[in-house]
Amino acid sequence: MKKLSRIASRIDGQPMFKLLEKAQKLEKEGKKIIHFEIGDPDFATPKNISDAAINAIKNENTHYVSSFGLTEFREKICEATQKSRGFKPDLDQVLITPGANIAIFYAISCIVNPGEEIIVPDPGFPTYYSTIKMCDAVPIRVPLLESNNFRMNPKDIENSITEKTRMIIINSPQNPTGSVMTEEEIKMTYEIAKKHEIFLYSDEIYARMIYKNSVFNSPSIFDKCQEYTIISNGFSKAFAMTGWRLGAVIGPSYIIEKMRLLLETTSSCVPPFIQKAGIEAIEGEQTLQKKMYEEYEIRRDLIVNGINSISGLSCVVPGGAFYVFVNIKKTGMTSEEFCDYMLEDSGVAMLPGTSFGQFGEGFVRICYAVGQSDINDAMQRIKISINKLNF
Repeated sequence: MKKLSRIASRIDGQPMFKLLEKAQKLEKEGKKIIHFEIGDPDFATPKNISDAAINAIKNENTHYVSSFGLTEFREKICEATQKSRGFKPDLDQVLITPGANIAIFYAISCIVNPGEEIIVPDPGFPTYYSTIKMCDAVPIRVPLLESNNFRMNPKDIENSITEKTRMIIINSPQNPTGSVMTEEEIKMTYEIAKKHEIFLYSDEIYARMIYKNSVFNSPSIFDKCQEYTIISNGFSKAFAMTGWRLGAVIGPSYIIEKMRLLLETTSSCVPPFIQKAGIEAIEGEQTLQKKMYEEYEIRRDLIVNGINSISGLSCVVPGGAFYVFVNIKKTGMTSEEFCDYMLEDSGVAMLPGTSFGQFGEGFVRICYAVGQSDINDAMQRIKISINKLNF
C-alpha cells in the first residue's frame, strides 16, 4: 500500500456510523435490533417541506447558485434569527452550508493554525475532535461532569486558556448528554472569549429541541456575531431532514467570506431546490414539528424512568436534544464492553461514552429517535441482560 498524506492519517470519522454498520450486519443475520446509536429522527420530513423541493425541481431550480446561498433563504435566516435571538444579522454574515457538520471544518480551517488550541467539551460531538486533529490543532478538553448535569463550566474554560488558544466550542443543548447551559453560564463564556479576544463557536443544532424547565440561550446576543461569536445551525434534527444536508452559519462577515470560499472550493454551492425546502421549513406550517418535539419529551421521560428503574444504571434528566447519557459504572464494565454486551445479548445498539471523548468512560449514549414501543421493549431487554450480570 502506497503512503498517504499526513492529513489522511489524521482523519477519524464518526463512531456512530461504524456501530450502525455493525448493527445492520446483525440485522441481516436475522437479529432484531433496536437502534439507539445514531441521531437520526424516525419521523418523515414534513410533506410541505418535501413538496417545496419537488416543486423547485419541477421549476428547474437545479443549476448553480451563489456559494453564499440563495439571497431569499439568507434573508429568511436573518428574520428567523431576529425572532429567536433578538438581533438581525447583516446578509453578508450568513452562509448556507451543506449541513451543519461541515461548518465546523470550515470555521476551524479558516481560523486556527496548526499547533494552536481549541477548547472543547468532553464528552462532545466527535466531529470536533476529528476536525481539530485533521487540521493539526490541539484540543483542550473541558470535562462535563455529571454532578453539574453535564453543563460546561465557564470557570473550567477560563482555567484552560493559554497563549495558544484561538477558539472555544460550546454546544447547548448538547450532544451526547442533552445538557443545556444556563443564561449565566453562556454570558460568562462569552465574556471569557471577549476578554481573551478569541472566537466562540456556538453549535446550536438542537436550539429548537428544548424541553419544559429548560431555556435556550445563545452567546450571539452579546455581539450580534460581529466580533467573537460564530453560530451554526441546521435542519437535520429539528425538521427531520438529516439526509437533506442543509445548514447555516452566522458570524463576522470577514470570516464568513473565507468560509464561503472554502465551501465554493469544495462543493460549489448548496443545491437550490434543497434551499427552497429550507425556506418552507422556516416559513411553513409548524404543527408537525411541534408534535415531534412533544413526542421526544414523552420518549425522554420513558427512557429516564426506565433507566433509573434498572439496578446498576442511572441517568440525569436532559434538558434538550434527544439523548440520554447513562451512568453504567456500577456494572464494572467499560463503556465499550457494556455496548458490545448489550448489542450481542439484548439487540440494543447504543454508543459508548468514549466515542465522545476520554471523559465519557463509564457512560453510554442512548438516542431516543425511536418509537415508544421500541423504547419500552428496549428497557425490558436491557433489564434482562443486566440481571444476567454479577455485580
